[in-house]
Amino acid sequence: MGDSRIPIGRGPVRAYNRTMKHVTLPVVVEGDLDGYYVSCPSLQGCYSQGDTYEQAIENIKDAIRLHLEDRLANGEELPQHVSVSLSTVEVAV
Repeated sequence: MGDSRIPIGRGPVRAYNRTMKHVTLPVVVEGDLDGYYVSCPSLQGCYSQGDTYEQAIENIKDAIRLHLEDRLANGEELPQHVSVSLSTVEVAV
């Protein structure tokens, strides 16, 4: 009988990962004294953070990839032609 153990980080390849797709999505990055907070408005609930801008961007890429892989595994479609606008409002306080 063969060894059925799978080395760490070497799981079975899922069919939906065999063809790599590239998706471009908008992200919003906010910085403050504690670091950077980044979200992807087209994927509700997909957000991350980092101590530096670059770290926050890498972290949101990972979060987006995992979110999209989950959608594909569940037979859901990926977002298409997403539009996000940034504006300002004036509020009296």
